[in-house]
Amino acid sequence: MDLNDAFYFVQVVEKGGFSAAARSLNIPKSRLSRRVRQLESDLGVRLLQRTSRVVTTTEVGEEYFRHAQDALARFEAAETAVRRKTNRIEGTVAVSCSVGMAQFGLYQILPRFLQDNPGVTVVQRASNQIEDLIKGGIDVAIRGHMETLPDSSLIQVRLARVEWHLFCSPDYHKTLEQSDDPARLANHPALVLGRPRATHQWLLTGDDGQTASVPCQVRFASDDMSTLKNAAASSLGLVALPSYVCRPEVEAGSLVRALPAWTAGSPQISLLMPSRQGLLPAIEAFLKFLKRELPPVLAEGATKAIE
Repeated sequence: MDLNDAFYFVQVVEKGGFSAAARSLNIPKSRLSRRVRQLESDLGVRLLQRTSRVVTTTEVGEEYFRHAQDALARFEAAETAVRRKTNRIEGTVAVSCSVGMAQFGLYQILPRFLQDNPGVTVVQRASNQIEDLIKGGIDVAIRGHMETLPDSSLIQVRLARVEWHLFCSPDYHKTLEQSDDPARLANHPALVLGRPRATHQWLLTGDDGQTASVPCQVRFASDDMSTLKNAAASSLGLVALPSYVCRPEVEAGSLVRALPAWTAGSPQISLLMPSRQGLLPAIEAFLKFLKRELPPVLAEGATKAIE
């Protein structure tokens, strides 16, 4: 029996079907199907039930999957042990993150990781849509979240907490009533990240812990932070963005903070990984690098404000 066939079978089950597994492995679906059929022929049993839409394991297939998955994890651990002995760090790391994290966070540090690890290839998948790590073949995901992430089989590592602030152009700031009362911003034009709601509001927290809800009028909505920053710098309204995203514009003077004593959210940034043993050295090196290098980047907030 070819152990590669067992590997392909495990991939099909983990990814939820032949198409997803073929995309993850970057091989033709027909080849994957042929190898799994060969495995079933060698074993003399049917491991999968196939329909036009769904692929599920048979009872014996589920039992074989558990044993094969454990065996492959042991082989992976054995390879990891050998690579550690030889100090070779090589392989491919697939990382999932938002477009904003890619544009304003990782872009500052990823080139340095690649320069320090010439044997490692990083595949960055930047999207504002949440992707299933297991089915997508993702090794590491960087997620921002306000609430505690639900318990799951994923490993979760907290990296940093990022403050969001309200920003606008200096000219627009001159039109605002000079007060620290959030109510003065009521019904001002808002530049919104993501899809606008029927009624939009800024949820603010003061330095003293006081909270305020401020209604606003959506003037422009976009999934792209760069576009929103440019719109704010053009005096089209107020925008709430992570502090590190707007740091260059604040330092250059094209953006300033409105209500400097208030924040517009402070989400947690976490690393998520599939909970499996025997991480390859390339993945371990990448995780160590992120834990060391990313928090300082996220902490570089925009502090300049007009009094």
